Amino acid sequence: MAQYRQEEYKKTGPIAEYDNRVHSGRLRDDEHQRTLIQALQDLHDNLMSYNPPKVVHPTIESLQPKKKGFLSSLLGSRDTGPVQMRAYEGLPKGLYMFGDVGSGKTMLMDLFYDTLPSNIHSKTRIHFHNFMQDVHKELHKMKIQHGNDIDAIPFVAANIAEKSTVLCFDEFQCTDVADAMILRRLIESLMAHGTVLVTTSNRHPSDLYKNGIQRDSFIPCINLLLEQLRVLNLDSTTDYRKIPRPPSGVYHHPLDPAAKSHAEHWFRFLGDPENDPSHSDTLHVWGREIHVPRASGKACWFTFNELMGKATGAADYLELVRSYEAFIITEVPGMNLRSRDLARRFITFVDAVYEGRGKLVLTTAVPLTQLFMARDEIGEMLRSSSKQGIKEAKQAAHEGADVGDAMRSLMDDLGMNMTMMKSSSMFTGDEEAFAFARALSRLSEMGSREWVERGMGLEKEGGLKEKRDWEMVRSHYHQDSY
Repeated sequence: MAQYRQEEYKKTGPIAEYDNRVHSGRLRDDEHQRTLIQALQDLHDNLMSYNPPKVVHPTIESLQPKKKGFLSSLLGSRDTGPVQMRAYEGLPKGLYMFGDVGSGKTMLMDLFYDTLPSNIHSKTRIHFHNFMQDVHKELHKMKIQHGNDIDAIPFVAANIAEKSTVLCFDEFQCTDVADAMILRRLIESLMAHGTVLVTTSNRHPSDLYKNGIQRDSFIPCINLLLEQLRVLNLDSTTDYRKIPRPPSGVYHHPLDPAAKSHAEHWFRFLGDPENDPSHSDTLHVWGREIHVPRASGKACWFTFNELMGKATGAADYLELVRSYEAFIITEVPGMNLRSRDLARRFITFVDAVYEGRGKLVLTTAVPLTQLFMARDEIGEMLRSSSKQGIKEAKQAAHEGADVGDAMRSLMDDLGMNMTMMKSSSMFTGDEEAFAFARALSRLSEMGSREWVERGMGLEKEGGLKEKRDWEMVRSHYHQDSY
């Protein structure tokens, strides 16, 4: 067992909570994870005595572009741009935890957030995608109100800092040039206000925005993360998604005559047919309408085409997850190169439901493991990967047998499946390959009985308390909007 300072830590915080979960059987004791938990505990202890500075909001006038005098214009002097801000002198060093799917990133983030010391009155845990959506929304509001020339980033950063002494990002990444241009100054401003950052990611800071447009301008942001955050590698020999869970039967093949009745069963079970009979609904996102064909209580029902067949995106899915807790999606097709846009939308939707701790029921036209690749493509990749010890899976594909179980086993092996995904004709980039692997892993987890029963008070142990804890997590998700 990893050595850690048991005699020094208080009986509160990440180590104590980790021990409780291990003793109750909710987690497996893991030497590598204990090393990581010690880093969480170190930051927790530093935060117990942390007294952040009062957030000072910039004036609108200070954010307006400075007018040049006649002499300055004549001599050709130019505005040197925004002044670089320094991190608050007493700022505790935050954490940057990176690792592949199954490395326990979400569990560690939840463990840290749930055990923050009581003196931290303002805290936020938010998926990075949601966070950037909100930032862009607030920047847009500022420019509409005060003109396009205003430097709105310090103003937005001050608002965030006021609500977040500790700001926890899940799945930090940068794939968009607009985000890259904002992030350095945004993070710089947050740290200047005394905000402590804790984040998870699928890659080391040095690999962020690796092939992005104008990446040189993003390097200062990477250097800032490396300087101000403690970088932890979460990868170990254990994939925590491989721990067996009881099957829930959430996924059903639509060609099965019972598929529709199964979907109806789940809709009734997850909805509230007695007090809120099935009806249509309409949500509003940024001036647009989202039509919900069927809703009951906190459950809603779409066909795949009704949700993904339209020009929907992350903002629509986030609003749905804020409004509903359970989703029935029927007639999900297999997706190929011609339906890449649908696949990307579906993966974004799965991520939103997963981060919102929602329930998800699917009926699919193909086995779950073949959602994004045809059988012949799987077979080809199995044949080309024979050197990696997958003879049994290769033989199953060669014989035309159902390779669902074999493929599921491969998907549990992240080192291999990332290689396979990168070679897929549908997912060509590292980010897309990771998103694909993550989506299948999350769908598998959401199909477990443990996930379905979470928050419903059905567990054999701690039912009512567990339901209240889950509702608290959901409430945090609803507050993840500035």
